[in-house]
Amino acid sequence: MDTGILILRLLVGLLVAGHGVQKVSRHLGGKGLEGGTEEFRADGFRGGAVTALAAGGGQIGSGLLLAAGLLTPLAATGAIGVMTVALTVKRRHGLWVQNDGYEYPLVLIGTAAALAATGPGAWSLDAALGLAPYPLWWAALALAAGLGSGLLTRLLLHRPPADPAIAER
Repeated sequence: MDTGILILRLLVGLLVAGHGVQKVSRHLGGKGLEGGTEEFRADGFRGGAVTALAAGGGQIGSGLLLAAGLLTPLAATGAIGVMTVALTVKRRHGLWVQNDGYEYPLVLIGTAAALAATGPGAWSLDAALGLAPYPLWWAALALAAGLGSGLLTRLLLHRPPADPAIAER
């Protein structure tokens, strides 16, 4: 079981971190901070570069913590939060990724929640430092805080488009 959890942590954690790197740099196919800023503006978010830096930093930090299995409930909370924002952006396209839907953010939210529930496994920094296992209530707290922070971010930073035609796209 620990091998499976390690593989899952590394896969999801590094993908989330890599997605954050793309938001703030030209590495991994990113368009630099300017591209990340434009992406958020195009999606209707306030804050410009600060928003892109916060989102990218949150993804990089939570992804690397998940991959390392360090502070796993906190890492899961961060990943759930940023992916909840992504889900709200893609929600209007429906579920499936072929239509730019929210399928992928939903999978990452579910995986982060599952890692918070199972714990990081024996091959993790949490285990090496004696922090694991975490009580199961941490998973519920990580899910609630992640979803809540993502929805609050959307509420506070998203502005409806001035042109109703844009809202329908």
